[in-house]
Amino acid sequence: MIDLYYWPTPNGHKITIFLEEAGIAYNIHPVNIGKGEQFASGFLKIAPNNRMPAIVDTDPKGGGAPISVFESGAILLYLAEKTGKFLPNGLRDRTRVSEWLFWQIAGLGPMAGQNGHFSLYAPEKIQYAIDRYVNETNRLYGVLDKQLTDNQFVAGDYSIADMASYPWIVPWRRHGQNLDDFPNLKRWFETIRARPAVIRAYAAGEPWVQKQPITEEARKVLFGQTAAAVGRG
Repeated sequence: MIDLYYWPTPNGHKITIFLEEAGIAYNIHPVNIGKGEQFASGFLKIAPNNRMPAIVDTDPKGGGAPISVFESGAILLYLAEKTGKFLPNGLRDRTRVSEWLFWQIAGLGPMAGQNGHFSLYAPEKIQYAIDRYVNETNRLYGVLDKQLTDNQFVAGDYSIADMASYPWIVPWRRHGQNLDDFPNLKRWFETIRARPAVIRAYAAGEPWVQKQPITEEARKVLFGQTAAAVGRG
């Protein structure tokens, strides 16, 4: 059983997609990031970066005590290795998946995240910052579109590289992009969106999707964090 500490964000969706695709039993423990639940001492024991998602595997491969894992990329790798699914065994194919997984973690996620912050959540509109991140998101869409020219999926067969990237393309409108400008990316996006496991993964998070605009209190919690939030000694 996997205990999943989760909120319905792109990084949270990565993990529910894998769990649904692999058919692994899991329990969701919602971590309301707008209320600061990511700073609770119990959560920090398994996620010292005070970010969700995180998991606790109560039945790890090989037995023994439960294993906790934080950071979405590390979780995807852990689950892939645990199940033997969505990560090739061969050196070349495995390396290719790893490249594109880390491309998402280091590039697409952070850049699209800053895009969303300055475009939607920043209290003042700084045009330079908006242009910087909208343009960089556009560049990254172009990289992915090119990669998908001769590939059905991001790194060969369907893998954790696709699961990592897809949730960060879902908000394309909010990120100032147009999928019609990226035909290969659009084809891939629609293919992933139609997968039954992906549909189930997004449905699993629906009870916690915020329907109202972000409050000022939540804005302070989400965007006003300093080292004090992690309880440094």
